[in-house]
This record gives sequence, structure tokens and C-alpha cells, in this order.
Amino acid sequence: MSEKLAVHGGRKVKDTPFGTGKRFGIEEAKELLEALEQNTLFYHTGEKVKTFLKTFNEMYGISYSVAVSSGTAAIHTALGAAGITVGDEVITSPITDQGTLIGILYQNAIPVFADLNPHTYNMDPKSIEAGITTRTKAILVVHLAGNPADMNEIMALAKKYRLKVIEDCAQSYLASYKGRLAGTIGNYGCFSTNDFKHISTGDGGMVTVNSADEQDYKLTHAFADKNYLRLGGIVNRDLSYLAPNYRMTELQGAVGIAQLKKLPGICSIRTAYGNKITAGIQELDGIHPHKVDAGNVCTYWFYMFRIEPSKFHCTRDEFAAALKEEGIPASAGYIPEVVYKSGLFQKRSAYQNSTFPFDVTGAAYEGVLCPEAENILKTAIRLPVNEFYTMTDIEAMIAAIQKVARFYQKQKVAGTLQKGESHG
Repeated sequence: MSEKLAVHGGRKVKDTPFGTGKRFGIEEAKELLEALEQNTLFYHTGEKVKTFLKTFNEMYGISYSVAVSSGTAAIHTALGAAGITVGDEVITSPITDQGTLIGILYQNAIPVFADLNPHTYNMDPKSIEAGITTRTKAILVVHLAGNPADMNEIMALAKKYRLKVIEDCAQSYLASYKGRLAGTIGNYGCFSTNDFKHISTGDGGMVTVNSADEQDYKLTHAFADKNYLRLGGIVNRDLSYLAPNYRMTELQGAVGIAQLKKLPGICSIRTAYGNKITAGIQELDGIHPHKVDAGNVCTYWFYMFRIEPSKFHCTRDEFAAALKEEGIPASAGYIPEVVYKSGLFQKRSAYQNSTFPFDVTGAAYEGVLCPEAENILKTAIRLPVNEFYTMTDIEAMIAAIQKVARFYQKQKVAGTLQKGESHG
């Protein structure tokens, strides 16, 4: 007999609060005070942003990175450094934040969407290759929710077709792919320190320059600062083409120094919690856990599992609602729909009163372009993962999923499908 659900008047699995904690403390305050005592908050004349980047580079084992004002800015900077321009095509994911797409369109390039692996939620290399044309210049890989994409296959495609690879690591700090950190494999890696990421400076971001080439670094560094090149005591204002102002301030850099010290602990806890959820639900019929490929480490910005609708006497939305009533902060899906369904793409309106740059290539976003991605969003349930949660909190999540799944599961009885228990 299945246990009565809380949504039907049964006892909740979890009736105590989830663990919480303070993200910022005396360490950040100390760094901020030192920043103010410099009597400058400008990155070029202060020391905090420089120290932040030096620490980040050492953590990631790289020679060069550039600090910027947001994760969105990081992606735009990488695209600019990669030479992406008018009418170029950039292949990316249809399940992502708008920040992945803004830089493509600001460079007047054309987003092309690849379909996803149904269980890792990352870009399918076969779909990427199918989307490559003579206009394709880059692959913008989204490591969704801390889960590394299939970088060996993607890098092989990039080599075959002479493409740049930019990694969107906004959700994937210290995630690793076969022993290599996400963000260090492609030509550029893009990170966010927005307040909702693993670490926060309020807003901010970084671009890794993985070629280890000094000229590549200078080009990337300049693109984030109006194409001025401020290195050492030199400022080169001889502008050769348009670039934005995406500078990080010393206040962001100061907070970032303290936050980076906490990052390994944050990520290791999230990895343990996400893997624990997978272990607890992987045997449930009709449940597909958040898949992490062998040899990879996921740092779970969130956890997302899928239900197989044909195996349950409920919809995905009803399943998520039942979890919420059990005291688990679950939500249906991640984003409401794939990004190409938004008005911007459906109306081809990157700019007000214009269809540029879409009309350069005649790009249109009609129909079901990425069926797996669309199906993911129709069948997925998202759970928050937080380093301040306790193992008891995670065990409650698992227990609630098990309870709801078993209640709604269809069971074969005498050759027919029967419900496990009535709602009475």
C-alpha cells in the first residue's frame, strides 16, 4: 500500500526548515576595507581585481584570465575576442539563460540551436555537427547546472571544422570533464559571479584565455575595456573597432578574493549532495536522475530529474506539486520553454523596429527545432541544491521523491494497469 500523500491530507515528509547560512562575513568585509583604503576603486590602479584573477588562475591552472562585469559580459567578451562578427553563426543550447545569447546578437551574429542529450541536458555533438554550415564560426557550449558537456567530441568537431569553442561555465564552477576543469578546455571559458551562482560578488564574471598566448590575452583584455589596452603603466587608446565597457570594480574583486577561498568547499558539498540524490532515486521506475557521465564531476547548481509520464497516474506538474506539499521546494522544469520560442526569436527582433541581424541569413526559428530539449522541459522537475543544506535535508528530498513516485506509479496487475491506491 502506498503512503497517503500530503497533498491528500497525509503526513509531510519534511516539516522542518532547510539549512541556511551566511554567504558573506568578516573575510569579505576585511577585503572591502582594504579596497577602500587604496583610495581607488578602478581595476587598473588598484590591487584587488589583480589579486582575484591571480588566485583564480592558480586555482584553474591557467596563465591568463580577464575580469568583467557579469557572466553575460564574459560571453560577449569571449565572442569579441574570437572575432565573431556580422552574419556569423554560433551554435549553442536551447535551454539556457538569455545571458548566453546576448553577446551573439550584440556581435550581430546568428544563434543556431543544437539539441540536447535527454539525461545530461547538455549539447549533443551529433546535433551540433548537423547544424554546422559555411557560416558557422563558433560553438558556445553551456555546461548546464554544473554538469560538464561532452568536450572531447565537441573539440574534435571544432578541429574538423576550424571553429572556436567558448564554454559557458556560469553554473559550473570546479566541474571537471575527465580530469580537466570545465572552462579550461575550449578557447575561452566564461564564468559568472552573479548573486545566484556558486560564489557571488553581486555581479561580475571572468573569461579564461586558454591558448596561453599573450596576444590573445591582450585582445580579450582590451575588448572588455572599450578596446583600450591597460597593462602595466601603458594605456593604448588607438581604437581599431568597437568594444564595450565591461570592467570589474575593485569592490567586486575584493569580495571575490574571499569568495574564492570558499569555492572548493562549496562545490564539494554540492557534488556530494547531488550524487546522493541520484543514488537515492535511480532505482525508481519511471524516474530518470540527473545523469553525469563517467569520469566527470558535477557541482550541481541545481538538480534536475525527469519523469516518464507513461509510468505515472499524474502529470509532471502534479508530481512537482505533490513534492512541494511534502515540504520539498521542487519546481516544474527549469525555464518555461526553449529560448528560441521567446518573442525575440519568434519575431526576429534583436533590436527594436528591426529584423537585423536575422535577415542577413534569413534565419527563422519555426516549429520544433530541438525535440529532445522541448521534451526535457515538459518532463523535468528541478530541486535546489545548496551548500548550507544538511544531509538530513537531502535525505528528505529523496524520501519525498520515493513517496510521490510510488504513490503515482502505474502497476501491472493481472495484465492490466492499476493505480497503487485511491485518493481516498
